[in-house]
Amino acid sequence: MNDKSTMPMVVKGNLTDAERMKKESNYLRGTITKDLNDGLTGGFNGDNILLIRFHGMYQQDNRDIRAKRMEQKLEPMYAMMLRCRLPGGVISPHQWLEIDTFAKESTLYGSIRITNRQTFQLHGILKGNLKPVHQLLHKLGLDSLATANDVNRNVLCTSNPIESQLHQESYEWAKKISEHLLPRTRAYAEVWLDQKKVITTDEEPILGTTYLPRKFKTAIVIPPTNDVDMHANDMVFIAVAENSKLVGFNLLVGGGLSIEHGNKKTYARPASEFGYLSLEHTLAVAEAVVTTQRDWGNRTDRKNAKTKYTLERVGVDLFRNEVEKRAGIRFKPIRQYQLTHRGDHIGWVKGIDNYWHLTLFIENGRILDYPNRPLKTGMAEIAKIHHGDFRLTANQNLIVTSVEESKKSKIEALAREYRLIDDSVSDQRKNSMACVSFPTCPLAMAEAERFLPTFITKVEGILHQYGMSDEYIVLRITGCPNGCGRALLAELGLIGKAIGRYNLYLGGNREGTRIPRIYRENINEEEIIKEIKYLVSRWAKERYVKEGFGNFVLRVGIVKPVLNPAQDFWE
Repeated sequence: MNDKSTMPMVVKGNLTDAERMKKESNYLRGTITKDLNDGLTGGFNGDNILLIRFHGMYQQDNRDIRAKRMEQKLEPMYAMMLRCRLPGGVISPHQWLEIDTFAKESTLYGSIRITNRQTFQLHGILKGNLKPVHQLLHKLGLDSLATANDVNRNVLCTSNPIESQLHQESYEWAKKISEHLLPRTRAYAEVWLDQKKVITTDEEPILGTTYLPRKFKTAIVIPPTNDVDMHANDMVFIAVAENSKLVGFNLLVGGGLSIEHGNKKTYARPASEFGYLSLEHTLAVAEAVVTTQRDWGNRTDRKNAKTKYTLERVGVDLFRNEVEKRAGIRFKPIRQYQLTHRGDHIGWVKGIDNYWHLTLFIENGRILDYPNRPLKTGMAEIAKIHHGDFRLTANQNLIVTSVEESKKSKIEALAREYRLIDDSVSDQRKNSMACVSFPTCPLAMAEAERFLPTFITKVEGILHQYGMSDEYIVLRITGCPNGCGRALLAELGLIGKAIGRYNLYLGGNREGTRIPRIYRENINEEEIIKEIKYLVSRWAKERYVKEGFGNFVLRVGIVKPVLNPAQDFWE
């Protein structure tokens, strides 16, 4: 922030308390170590509750039993959720088995939760098990650094297993970008891995001494598949290939979905096209985007601090020019690209490398042994014999990659035995998603993960009633407006408003390139089902051939398109 030319872009006013916290944290160390040794509470205190997020953890409690514990004059049942850093979602079977064992033996819930940011979360880790899990990750070559709070988070990469060479090259860039933008502080190693403090001056040349104004998300997309919902990201690299070989990226900046109910200064926004860059400039450009947002982002209002708001305030052209200046390049015109679909191809596909790849549908991403569906045991059994990798997708599914022809039948037999393959799952269920929400998320206003399965059964019934069983609606449910379930890129999105009540959004598209508009506000499940019946009945009668639900509701005027989110998102 020393360049005088950038100073007019800084928002003036009183800094948020989060800025004080970061400044006083001693480069994210705080007094976390002291709290780890405090046996009087199962949680952390003061600033440390937020500081542990930089280390990849959230302090949570079981909200189902919170009131009862208060009656008993007990503190909430604190436990931590840990989110691994896993660029591109690639994890080895050996790593998976070790994580599986820890989840079974050392968490309250025993599950592994695949997130829509291509990684896994472990819920219900008691404070005494935090150091062991970090040390386990380190032993496995993993960590949870920078998977939460005001940093660049886990970098996504299209999971497409068919074009193996192109995916491998793109995945390598996802790893490079993730490593390049990590915090440089030694706090993580000192606190969790018991590494001795090195007597040097701490520096954060990219993130700065107070890190970023707000969370920052990055993705790599390989057209024509938009399986990472690219417009939910602050920075998007669209792979440009020639003869199936990666030659460069189109850069988009400023996407984001989180809003605040009733706050018209907040809105969902698709990312803006900046231009094309060749591969050798990738890290310099990524750094330039991050540092520009670091210096220009709003530190006086966290609700207005993300990159999307910075672009709206200063203008896309000015932001782009600053990125070019800092990276020492000039963007070339965007190379032509087309996105035709999103979601995952469930089942077997054969790649150009002649290996087979099996995508398993995991509802809500929750891998656990259910009655008659021992998914977690099944994944462990596959991991014991599989010599390729697992690939977690941004749609909460899992791909068993690089299966040799001789192993294909054995892998499929195990998947079917443990109900990881279920031929009865509808396209509607495969194209629906929810965030975690209750009982563990402290921000939850309404149910999401626990609500989705039975709700989708009702939607399936409506589609069947109107002769649309072979169709689907891209449907997302989030328990609050913070965007984790990506409802604001759905054809039909539900955003929690209160227990049992949701705002209903319509009009996204199947390609994931359009923001939906609010249609009904603060309605219950009965009212939602009534609206869906009405909408599906019209869609069945009035649609064009192969016209998707989101395109239909716009064409017939049920909702108007969101053309300029900063101005008309709330209209």
